[in-house]
Amino acid sequence: MPPVFAHGRLRLYLLKLLDEAPRHGYEVIRLLEERFQGLYAPSAGTVYPRLAKLEAEGLVTYATEGGRKVYSITEAGRAELADRGGELADLELEIRDSVSELAAEIRDDVRGAAGALRREMRAAASASAAPVEDASWAAAKEELRKARQEWKEQARRAKDESRRAREEAQAARRQAKEAQERAREEVMRIASQFQEQFAKSGGMLGNLAGSWLGGTTTTTARPGDAGATGADAAGTTTDATAGTAAPDPHWAEDLTPTGDPARDLDRLLDRFRDDIRDAARDHGVTPAGLAAARAHLAATADRIAGTLRPRP
Repeated sequence: MPPVFAHGRLRLYLLKLLDEAPRHGYEVIRLLEERFQGLYAPSAGTVYPRLAKLEAEGLVTYATEGGRKVYSITEAGRAELADRGGELADLELEIRDSVSELAAEIRDDVRGAAGALRREMRAAASASAAPVEDASWAAAKEELRKARQEWKEQARRAKDESRRAREEAQAARRQAKEAQERAREEVMRIASQFQEQFAKSGGMLGNLAGSWLGGTTTTTARPGDAGATGADAAGTTTDATAGTAAPDPHWAEDLTPTGDPARDLDRLLDRFRDDIRDAARDHGVTPAGLAAARAHLAATADRIAGTLRPRP
């Protein structure tokens, strides 16, 4: 007889039963016997060690009620059950096949026993010159009738269980597919939000660096924006002169002069660097924004260096 559960599958099915409701060990055994329509019932030596191992792995826990351990599934157990949804659907189909195989073996055993009984009865009838249906003959026929009736009932239950397992497996596969679709849509939504945020932060960093040049700003044209043409309409970054923006007249006025111009310049450069870093931290930096900021910083460095050079 092939094994009812393949390696590791009984462990998965125990998690499924405990996910339905908290149960004690003998209730788990009884439920397994019911799922197999009485054709298979695991022993306590099979079920209890696996429950103990699941408890040691943190997948189930138990509480003592009336002197018995009542096992419940944990959040970690539910997570593993969700991750193995497709495998659980296959397991339902395996259980259906196991029930069918067990029913077929019982049917063959009944047929073999019935055939042997018929042969014995024929031999007894041939040996008797005047066959008489005595009490032993009637008992043999009744035993055969009961065996046939039991086989029919088991075959009917196996058929019902097979149909139910097939329906549950189909439903489990459908639910697993729907869960995957929902997860994929959520990932795409989050990725789209990040993309929009990064696109916004790139333009903000370019504009901040441009304000230090006194009017040169970097703008990012997007498809559909008013005035976007050619490459700009495709979403590329271009430099445009938007006029001379008046610098903040109060910038760094809280830095009290020390009387040492070189030291005061260092303090101004520190403030400039801090402002740029704060903007990058608050809004993020994209590759396009970094390239624009580098160009602005280079121009600003040239202007400041030219201002500090002695004039001829």
